[in-house]
Amino acid sequence: MDVLPRSAFHLDNCSIERTLSVVGEKWTFLVLREVFNGVRRFADLQAGTGAPRQVLSARLTRLVDEGMLRKVPYQEPGQRQRDEYRLTDKGRDLYPILIALMHWGDRYESDPEGPPLLVTHRGCGAPVTLELRCAEGHTLAGPREITPVPGPGARVRGTA
Repeated sequence: MDVLPRSAFHLDNCSIERTLSVVGEKWTFLVLREVFNGVRRFADLQAGTGAPRQVLSARLTRLVDEGMLRKVPYQEPGQRQRDEYRLTDKGRDLYPILIALMHWGDRYESDPEGPPLLVTHRGCGAPVTLELRCAEGHTLAGPREITPVPGPGARVRGTA
């Protein structure tokens, strides 16, 4: 089978680009960081992220609209009803991305004393790591061990 060069394909349906269009902004990742750490209410999210009110409101609206967070109403005694923000399955699936970003930052951007936060397995206390692995179970050291090939959604230029 002949392999077409990468330039032969349209990139307008790139999964990375589409993902970044939804989450590729600092405030969005900071909101997700807080929600993954159990923060659910607007005022607490604002305190944890330092985001301006309008920015936070816009990010939460986008995450809800994209199906990564859902609103759950709550009401404190004597107060008006408000919403908490909770992760959906789609939102929870972003967790490895946040951990990967954190690990990269720990390695290249940490203070000399080391990372400010460690993540450990609740069951045994061991540090959490991420690794690339193929479907056959082989651990991959990096991008030089990976070959991108056209997927079922690939579109060749010059075709319908």
